[in-house]
Formats: sequence, structure tokens, C-alpha cells
Amino acid sequence: MSTQYDAVIVGAGFGGMGAAIQLKRLGYQNLLILEREPELGGTWQVNRYPGLAVDIPSSTYSYSFEPNPHWSRLFAPGEELKRYAEHVAGKYGLRELMRFGAVVTGAAWDEHDRHWRVSVEGGEVVTAKYLVTATGFLSQPKVPDIEGIDEFAGKVIHTTAWDDSYDLRGKRVAIIGTGATAVQLIPELTELAAELTVYQRTPIWVSPKPDYRIPRPLRAVFAALPPAQRAVRFAGSAVLELMMISGVVRYKQFRATNWVAEQFCRAHLHRQVRDPELRRKLTPDYSFGCKRPTFSNTYFPAFTRPHVRLETSSIERVDRTGVATAAGRTDIDVLVLATGFNLWDVNFPAFEVLGREGRDLGKWWRENRFQAYEGMTVPGFPNLLSLNSPYAYSGLSYFTTIECQMKHMRRLFTALADRRADVFEVTREANDAFLERMRTKVTDNSVFSLGQCATARSYYFNQHGEATLLRPTSTLSAHRDAARFPLSHYSYTSAA
Repeated sequence: MSTQYDAVIVGAGFGGMGAAIQLKRLGYQNLLILEREPELGGTWQVNRYPGLAVDIPSSTYSYSFEPNPHWSRLFAPGEELKRYAEHVAGKYGLRELMRFGAVVTGAAWDEHDRHWRVSVEGGEVVTAKYLVTATGFLSQPKVPDIEGIDEFAGKVIHTTAWDDSYDLRGKRVAIIGTGATAVQLIPELTELAAELTVYQRTPIWVSPKPDYRIPRPLRAVFAALPPAQRAVRFAGSAVLELMMISGVVRYKQFRATNWVAEQFCRAHLHRQVRDPELRRKLTPDYSFGCKRPTFSNTYFPAFTRPHVRLETSSIERVDRTGVATAAGRTDIDVLVLATGFNLWDVNFPAFEVLGREGRDLGKWWRENRFQAYEGMTVPGFPNLLSLNSPYAYSGLSYFTTIECQMKHMRRLFTALADRRADVFEVTREANDAFLERMRTKVTDNSVFSLGQCATARSYYFNQHGEATLLRPTSTLSAHRDAARFPLSHYSYTSAA
């Protein structure tokens, strides 16, 4: 079967668009972007729940080469992120490469034709020299395994499939989950629900949110003088990097800084919640950084309102009309699931990927250690770039990860062209050395090994108890490695 495309990219979020931009810069124009949703935007297309906003300063949450001077707030609302995604797709000629409603069911390396065969729901198969999986780290919604949840006769809404047409006003609402999504959503639900019960398994560290409006004159300055916005971006990135390095990556050297961050969050809780018993329930018992912390000025006050109840007893079952715990039973009309995403189980990666000799990537990861060289490539899987891979996520802004991966692509594909080759594969030795380096850094320095993380229930940890999502290095180190990794770490061959 002939090769139809230079590359197939699965996912039309910011990661997939970044990969497409880089491939176009490198001279690959015959691209296809497959997206299962009806529109582009990834997370910002799927999530539409009330209160949705970026959880880090907006200035850092964008491509460095395509700054957005039009953010209305320091923490931009979700609809502005969606508009930014549409702007990028239009400016860089990506929309015409996209096919929406295309659900990829699997991909397999064809050793004979030396290309990838990508299967799309409905029976279609497309072929490409290169396969880029950009389905995102948080792409598979998690439905809790609770007895009777399918029997509930009321309305069930998952935060990744928000029903805008359903009116919550005056309803008895229950929400399961108190992660970053719930922190944004719960204050909004308090304004609508007649009664709100929050089922909390694990509390979250929350710090004050300096969410200010950005005045129009200042936005005009950013538009007219891009260096001014770059300076703001640099300052914001520096603060996030300090939090990441001191709180997570270099915990061994900066325990005191981590302790200060924890006390800062405790003080924020104490200012907003005067009831000592409620404060106790809302205080995490794990170290700051074991689970992604977040910002909010309205989350804690929501629990002090008379129609809101925090329930920390484990849910025993859901029946047709309510939720039962060891502490009692509550009748509800609506059940909201803010239960996060599956990262490490059978849904990772998002579809079946078969490499040389039929090796199943997901099965291989689960039976061995989760691993990927520089968070991108895996031995036995030629011409595969897996953007959502173990040790890929660098820094607190996803765009740090995206741009590191774009740099890696530039160096790798330039080496291919220089050698007049078109098939690459990372060597087993390079992959093993990278894995050992990452594991050593996690074990010897990070909060994941040296802090108290046992009760965090964080998606940073896989089912083996290993923290393999975040890259345990500084952003500077990640960028340097992406631009300078030894070219000998790959083999290069020609399909011809």
C-alpha cells in the first residue's frame, strides 16, 4: 500500500498543532491531523464546565513564538483559550489539515512498506511515514467504579461532557471529586444549587489566586510592543519554575521552601475558613507538590455557605435517588463527576499502537517500566513520536513541554535529512540510560520519593507507584537536552 501522508498527527490540541507547525517548518507539507472531537482545541474543546480557566498565568500558557496580547485576565477563562487555539490554527494553516470526528482505533508499523497504518473508526485506513500521537495527558475521562452508579435515575454529568442545556438552579446536586477541576467548578455550583454535597476523597493544596483583569490600555501596549509581554512571560515563567524546582524536583535541597509553600496554603485556608473541624477536613496530609496544587480565592468560602456540605466518608454505593456513605445517605437530583482522567491503565495510550513484530506499546509499558527517551520516542517503534509519554511533562506550563518537543523534532528530522534517511528509531542503550537518569533523579531528589505522598492519590504516579509523568529536571535542562541530545542516540535508515 502506498504512503499517503508525510505524517499523521492524532489530536488537534496545542500539542498536535505545535507538532504540525514544526513539521511544516521542516518542509513536510503533506500532513493529516485526526481529531475525534467536532472541533479543534483539545482540552479547551472538551471542557466547558462553569468556571473553566487556565490554572497558571495566561502569559505563560501560549507558544513563545505566538504570544497573545488579548488575554482579559491574568488567569484567562476557557473560552479565550479556545479562541487562541483557533487563531493559531488559522494563522499557521492548520485547519485545512484537520479532519474532525475521526476516532483513531489503532496504528501499526508496516515493516514491509516502512510506514504507519492508522485505522479510523468506520473501517478507513490511512498511511503515513511518521506517526505523532498528541492525544494529551488528560484525554481519557475517568468514571468512578462505584456500586450502583449506573442505576442512578437522576442527571449524571461528567465535567468533560458538560451539558449546557441542563438547568441546575434549585436542584439537589452532589459532586464527586476535589481536584483542580472541582476547585474551579464548586464555587459556580454553589450559586445554582439549592443543596450541594461535595464528596471528597483527597483534599488539595490551594493558594491565593492573583486573578486580576488586564486593562485594555495594557493589552494595547502588549500588542504594540511584544517585548513588553515577553518580559511579563519571563517573570511568570520564572515564578512557576521556582515553584517546580523547589517544591518538586529539588525537594531534597529545598525542603524549607516546600515547607514555606505549604504554610502559605495553610494560612490561606485559615483566613477563609474559621471552623476548625472544616479546616481539618480541607487540609491535605501529604506533602506540597505530591499532587498538582492550584489557585483559588472562592473554593474554601464555598464550604462555609449554609447549603453546602463537605462529606469525607467513603461512598458505599449510589442508588436510584441518592448516594450512601458510612455516615448516612443523601437524596440528590444531579450527580456531577469531577473524577479526572485515566492516565496509566488500559486507556494509555489512547489507542492501540503496534510497533516492530507487533509489540503493543501500552502492554509493553505496563509489563515493563513506563519509559520514553526524552519523553518522546520508544525503541521498537520507528518513526513514532509519542508526545504524551512518560517523563515528557516539563515545568508547570504545558507549552514548556510542547516547545521542548518541537526542538527535539527539529534536531531529529534535520539529522534525518542530513543522512538522506527517512526512518529513525531510538537505540535501546540511549533509552535505558535516559530511563535510569530520570529514575535516579526522582528517587534521590524529588518530593515524590522523599516527601509524604502515600495519601495523595496523584495522577503523577502510575499503578506501580512510580512518578513517571513529570520530567524531574529544570526547564532549562529540558530545553538544552532537546536541542543537543547526541545524534548517535538514534539509528537512521532509508526505506529505499
